[in-house]
This record gives sequence, C-alpha cells and structure tokens, in this order.
Amino acid sequence: MIKATWLAAIAFLLAATAPAAHAFGFVDVDRRARELANRPYVKSAFVLPKALKELRYDQTRDIRFDPAQSMWRAQKLPFEIQFLHLGGIFDQPVRIYEVVGKEVSEIGFDSAAFNYGRNKLDRAQLGKLGFAGFRVHFPLNVIPSAPGYKDEVVSFLGASYFRALGQGQRYGASARGLAIDTAERSGEEFPRFEQFWIERPASGARQLVIYALLDSRRATGAYRFTIRPGDETVTEVQSRLYLREPVAKLALAPLTSMFFFGENQRAPAEDFRPEVHDSDGLAINTVNGEWIWRPLVNPRRLLVTSFALTDPRGFGLMQRDRNFSSYEDLEARYELRPSIWVEPASKWGAGRVELVQIPTPNEANDNIVAYWVPNTVPPPGTPIDFSYRMLWLKNTDRRPPNGWVVQTRRGHGFQNSSGNDGVKLTVDFDGPALRKLPVNAPLQADVAIGNGQSSDLVIHRNDATGGWRMVVQMRTQDKEKPIEVRAFLRNGKEVVGETWNYIVPLTQ
Repeated sequence: MIKATWLAAIAFLLAATAPAAHAFGFVDVDRRARELANRPYVKSAFVLPKALKELRYDQTRDIRFDPAQSMWRAQKLPFEIQFLHLGGIFDQPVRIYEVVGKEVSEIGFDSAAFNYGRNKLDRAQLGKLGFAGFRVHFPLNVIPSAPGYKDEVVSFLGASYFRALGQGQRYGASARGLAIDTAERSGEEFPRFEQFWIERPASGARQLVIYALLDSRRATGAYRFTIRPGDETVTEVQSRLYLREPVAKLALAPLTSMFFFGENQRAPAEDFRPEVHDSDGLAINTVNGEWIWRPLVNPRRLLVTSFALTDPRGFGLMQRDRNFSSYEDLEARYELRPSIWVEPASKWGAGRVELVQIPTPNEANDNIVAYWVPNTVPPPGTPIDFSYRMLWLKNTDRRPPNGWVVQTRRGHGFQNSSGNDGVKLTVDFDGPALRKLPVNAPLQADVAIGNGQSSDLVIHRNDATGGWRMVVQMRTQDKEKPIEVRAFLRNGKEVVGETWNYIVPLTQ
C-alpha cells in the first residue's frame, strides 16, 4: 500500500514537471527562427533540374496543379490548398506541412498531381522535387454557373512574396514578409520563406492560419498569417525577427507594385490604353489624423523619398481610379487590381514610410516599393516584434472622409516663355465636405514647392464634377533634380481633405 502510494506520487510529480503537450503554434516557429539566428547562414545547395531551369515564363505557367488533388477537397472543407511547381526563376523549394492539432505532417511532392501541358518533361526524373509555393482557395465570389467553385484568394510564391484578393479583384500589387537594404548601394537582400505550416480549418471556418519560417544571410523570422477572405480580405501578420548581423535598412511590411504611365505621365510610346498601373498612389494616415497622398511616377532615374513619422495609423499603395475607361484593357483589367492598406497592430514608434520608384521600360516589371523603416533597430540576437493588419481593397479604399485627390495631371506651363521649361499641374479634389461648399466659398490652397518657383496658382469649382480644381504653374530651379510640391485646401482655418504631395520627375 505504501509502495503504491509512493509510485503514484512520483508519477504525479513527473507529470507536473514534464513539458505539456500543445498544439503546434507560433512559439514553435519562433524557436526555430531563434536557433537559426544563432548559427551561420547556410545557403541552399539545391540545384533545379536543367529541364525545369530553362523553362520560359509561359512554359512554367503551363504546368498546372490538378484541382481534384487539392488538399482538403476530400474532406469538403471551406478552404483548399493547391501547390505550385518549381521552374524558371522559381528554382528553390519550400517545405510545406499540414498541422492538425499536435500532429504535423509534411506534404510530399507528387508529379501525378500536376498537368504539364505542352512541356515535354520526364516525370520519373523529378523525384522528390518539392514545391515552389502554394495558393489558397475559398468560395469568395458567387458564380451561378459554377456552384461550389472556390476562388484563389492567397498565393505564396518566391522569396517572401505573397498576395491576396478580395471580392471581384484581380491580382496586382504584392506584399513581402521582409526586405533588407532596398535601394541601397550595397544591393538588396531578399529573405525567403523556407518552410510553411498550414493549420487544417474546421468545417465552418471563415479564416485560415499559416505559419512561415524566414531565413536569409542576415536575418531570420517567425511569421503567423491569419487570413480572412471577404469583400475586404484581411491578412493579420504577427512576426518576430532576429538579425545575425547589422543591416543598413530594415524594411518592414513591404509592398510592391507597378506604375508604367497614367494621367500624370503620358505613355512613352503610342498605346491604346490611357493608363497602365497596378497602383496610382501612396496614401499615409499620420498619428495626428493628417492624410497624405503621393501620386506615383515612372521616373527617369531611381527615386527614393520618405515621410518621417511617429506611430502612423497606416499606409498603403492604392489603386484609386476604378473606371474601366481609364485603362481600356480587357485582359489586364487594371481597374480591378487591389489597393493594399497596412495598419499597425501596436505603436511602431519613430521611423519613416519610404517610397522607392524605379524606372521601367514596360509593364512587366514591378517598379514601386513602399515600406516602414524604424529609426531604431535592436542589436543582432534581440527579438524584433512587429505585427500589423493588411487589407486588400477595391470598393472601400482608405482615404479621409471629407475630401481627397481624384486625379493629378501634368503638362507644360508658361507656353509663351523661352525654352518652355515650365510645369503645369492640374489637381482635382472631391468629397462630401468639398461638394457642400458654395461656389463663392473662400477656398484657398496652401502650396509649398521644393526646387521650384510658382508664378501662378488658381483654385475654382469644377462645374463638371462638383469638386474643386487647383492649377499651379512653376519653373524648376535645378534641372538635374526633381521638383517636390505639397498642397492642401483650406476653407478659412479649416483644412478640407488630404495633403497632396507630388514629385515632378526629371524630363523624360
């Protein structure tokens, strides 16, 4: 009896002190990231088979996953996962796991799950190839002709890139987990998501949780993505980063997009389309409630500008122009490209929103990058916690409720002056507060110009729209530098709408 009691006590103590069994979660990925950061970086030794490496873009796209093989289709769950094949520029595999409570199972590559189209590839030579990434499907849009169809809502493919869609949207701008030394002379470092863990959802789930392990030469990181598809698809991002060594620029919540030409910049060659861009401006909401709108440009030279802030409420790359007639492209449907808005989940402290605009000769290149750079970065080895919410928008873009910029148009000014070196900017503002103003309202524009001098400023009602139009003409002081002009509308002492902040690039 005494022996049995003693054994029971020992068993109780062992059970109390043993690590508790728990479901896989963020702490597990964080442990891996921390362990990686304490070891030297090891570059992957994987070599993509030559037949796949030499595939062109269209050939890679011709390799398609069989929807019937989608993960969770047999279980009739609301979410399904389809896997993406390696090939072309996507030459490094990622490891993907399914998480069911405490059970973690790796998803193995099977060439039988793919249709290779017109590609002549020997399946037997592919072996345990691995995946380039994956995409998530969910019944986002109602399609009467295809009941039960699940739309693609999120894709993770290449480096730390991912992108998502809300209802009625087409893929455009993308996001990344992390960027390092973007637009620095030393060259940019592209961290990679090396492993993913995807939680199996419940039968009635409306959200999906994905974990990711990031690694690069100078940084590691643990990520948790909570994805909620809808009219505004929401991606909540929890991250913890570790530096192996100092970096010049830690770019957090980076967004990537494309601007080729638009209403403020004519096409470089004859084109049937009036505008070609995935995003037309950078929007920022400051801690004091000010809204800033920076229209995008396709510059002649690399153009890096920033906005110093403390605890911003949000920033994002917006596609404000939603009129098909602005693009006239039945294939690209630029008017359906999502805006991406980033909202901090906590106070970010002091730093800057930086905008990088890169010259591009065509629409195939993503040439716009925006991100947050903190003023202070902890030393290597110290965890850096950084969480935020991303919204993929179309019908409800983030902007001030009372007034905003509708369009910016650029042309030559001072037509009678010698050399015709002037610039004329026409900016249309609209919104409820502006429409309520009488025609004779004493509306004024406060304008500040850097590297330029204004000689003419006019503001008046736009009778065609009900909004207000500002026209400003200026001359450049230093022709080797762009002009920066900033303006907002004021009715007496009251500021109406957002601050328009524009860069006039060098002559094309």
